[in-house]
Amino acid sequence: MESDSSCCDLTCLNEELPMKFEESLKLSDEEDDYSDISLRLLDLTDVDDFMEWFTDDNVNKFCSYDNIFISKEGTMRYIADVVIPHPWFRAICLNGKPIGSISVSPFQGKDSCRAEIGYEISSKYWGNGIGTKAVKMVASTIFIEWPHLERLEGVVAVDNPGSQRVLEKAGFTKEGVLRKYYLLNGKPKDIVMFSLLSTDQQVTYFM
Repeated sequence: MESDSSCCDLTCLNEELPMKFEESLKLSDEEDDYSDISLRLLDLTDVDDFMEWFTDDNVNKFCSYDNIFISKEGTMRYIADVVIPHPWFRAICLNGKPIGSISVSPFQGKDSCRAEIGYEISSKYWGNGIGTKAVKMVASTIFIEWPHLERLEGVVAVDNPGSQRVLEKAGFTKEGVLRKYYLLNGKPKDIVMFSLLSTDQQVTYFM
């Protein structure tokens, strides 16, 4: 799970200004070709782009969701039934084109003070800092959008060092390994738990 929402250093942001709280968030960095990163809501017209990363074998090997996206119709049902009603689910866009997704899934009841971040990006875009930028964008606003939230968790497979680096660069704290935490293709997997707290310095900087 790249971290799976079901499936990318805030500590080094002292030269950046706080971002405005908007539905479509952007980070711009004119130094590379991957600077125009934005987050927006998904709809059914995004089905072809959505299928690109959700049928990507390099992505799916780390994701705990069932691969139901073998048809366009099935993918459209998933978008309609799961993605659109989701409390916080956005497309990660490069130059306006969706190339991945990022979500924040809240816990309920006594655990409502925490939520889990999950993200997936088409593997052909890996290694360009896109996931890290997207996670930073979420981290800079989610505690404002959800003022009850105290803890944002990231859960990453132990054999997915790339996704672990994403969370570390975004200012998350590595807490430890949880053994046999979830099933992947019917087999239990060990995961690394990361967290970002509302009181962490890199979060309060934006507030």
